[in-house]
Amino acid sequence: MLTIMATPMGMTTVTATLTDEPRVSDSTLSPSALLQLMQLASPALPVGGFSYSEVLEAAVDSQRVTNEAQAGDWLLNQLALSLERSDLPVLAQALPAWRAGDLPRVQALNDWVNTTRESAELRQQTQQMGRSLAEWLKQRAAQDARVPQLAALRPAPTWPVAFALAAAQTGAPLREALLSFGFGWAENMVQAAMRSVPLGQSAGQRILARLIEALPGAVQRAAALPDDARQAFTPMLAILSAQHETQYSRLFRS
Repeated sequence: MLTIMATPMGMTTVTATLTDEPRVSDSTLSPSALLQLMQLASPALPVGGFSYSEVLEAAVDSQRVTNEAQAGDWLLNQLALSLERSDLPVLAQALPAWRAGDLPRVQALNDWVNTTRESAELRQQTQQMGRSLAEWLKQRAAQDARVPQLAALRPAPTWPVAFALAAAQTGAPLREALLSFGFGWAENMVQAAMRSVPLGQSAGQRILARLIEALPGAVQRAAALPDDARQAFTPMLAILSAQHETQYSRLFRS
């Protein structure tokens, strides 16, 4: 069940309940695949995700986000209006493309991510994290012929396309791979909120619980999204990102 409510800030709050959402996949997840997905979702993964706020810092600076409730609403809206419509669908399509060895499809999805980032720093983020994951995969699975293909993507491998190859190597079902990606994003963003608003650990855990509740529905919808419905249209994020590039004082790279 999806519930949409208007907020006083003009944003839309999106909530979802797990029990009403159909499953993307009923495939069994092996213990090894589960642990590898947990590794990919961990903030300790050496890709630098902790150094980005994805414009949240600029939203705090402009007083659009000043407390726990507003931070939670902001991130829920970003999940519904951005991640669910762009990176998650790209991952859902890139993962089977990697498994099928369909490099032209992988390149097309990578091109889409590169060309639809709405600011220079958001494009630099996806490229830097994509390159870092490609380097890590060279150490983890150097024998996989797809790893040099990922590294060779131009102008650079992007984060969701690189994550798709890492997830494909685990053998995990699509839904679980998408949930891993979404949870990794959520945990990084909550840490960014705790440092930039700032918030305490308990507040951060409450926000994370809201995102966890919404993630299964977002994953379900993203997995079903066709190519022509995929989009990257978040004008306020683009404006704030451009402002963040010259923000006087900042902790984060985006």
